[in-house]
Amino acid sequence: MEIINPAPSSATGATILFLPGGGYSMISFNAERRAMVDWFVARGATVFVLRYRHGGDGHFHPAPSEDAFRAVRWIRTHAGEYGLDPSRIGVVGASAGGHLAAYVSTRFDRGDTTSADPVERASGRPDFAVLFYPVISLTDPSLTHAGSRTHLVGPGPDTDRLAEELSAETHVPPDAPPTFLVYGGDDTTTPPGNGALYYLALRKAGIKAEAHLFETGPHAFGLPTRDPALSAWQPLLDTWLVRHGVFR
Repeated sequence: MEIINPAPSSATGATILFLPGGGYSMISFNAERRAMVDWFVARGATVFVLRYRHGGDGHFHPAPSEDAFRAVRWIRTHAGEYGLDPSRIGVVGASAGGHLAAYVSTRFDRGDTTSADPVERASGRPDFAVLFYPVISLTDPSLTHAGSRTHLVGPGPDTDRLAEELSAETHVPPDAPPTFLVYGGDDTTTPPGNGALYYLALRKAGIKAEAHLFETGPHAFGLPTRDPALSAWQPLLDTWLVRHGVFR
């Protein structure tokens, strides 16, 4: 993990675990995603950027989620050492990283109380989730990003069953964290129908969720963007984070 700290005068104690995209075949922490991280840092969050294992290196499911869960637990266990609030740890993901963030925020456990490892005893549940144009469905041909499915599910028998199990909308527990979703309307890589599907699943489970499916906008528009409509995600997200007590 790379740790990016805010200026001491602006630090809020909030933590972001940032999960870059890359179709589960690579880690794409490019200028667009670095700028997104810088936005959170400027707002006072400490950001941990996780370079998780992925199918491009032969590490299929469950390797990416194992790394992400371990990161959440590690941050929570060591929060005091960094002056962080262990109850304000969120996952933020873009594209395939958004799928991983959705998976982590719905398939978590509360920690293994029998473990001798204090990190494994900590809860893996994030306190909030922010998903930028995430992959959600791994089964609907009209929505699925085929490369992400291939590099997450991997080879072997019964891949259809595993793809259904790993689709984020298929298992939303009643204690999933509040979630914020953003998509551009012109996105053909992860069509915004993914977001509509996941939003409905969250609401059905009683989870507080907010989704912004903009009329226009490509995949990975992030930052910087010259489209004033797309750039609205920043004040919208800021308001949402304040409402949920992440920022004050």
